[in-house]
Amino acid sequence: MKSSPYSPDAEKLRKWLKQKREERGLSIRAAAAMLGRHHSIIGKIEQERKKIDILEFVEYCAVLNADPHEGLDILIDSLKSMKKI
Repeated sequence: MKSSPYSPDAEKLRKWLKQKREERGLSIRAAAAMLGRHHSIIGKIEQERKKIDILEFVEYCAVLNADPHEGLDILIDSLKSMKKI
């Protein structure tokens, strides 16, 4: 199984993360500062240029006050609808 940051499944997760960041009223720079990361990392994740690993995902969800289970449910539902799982 080879995953891609450009898959429709990953796109749904990226959109969800961006939505949660915007709901919190955080800029990319502000969210990155809260994570202790360079802002380009967040930009690359949101713009399909970087995969997000599971630890980054959980940390980012914590900063966004977002439930990581919700994001994983979006990803799982997408995979199921595309008959990948």
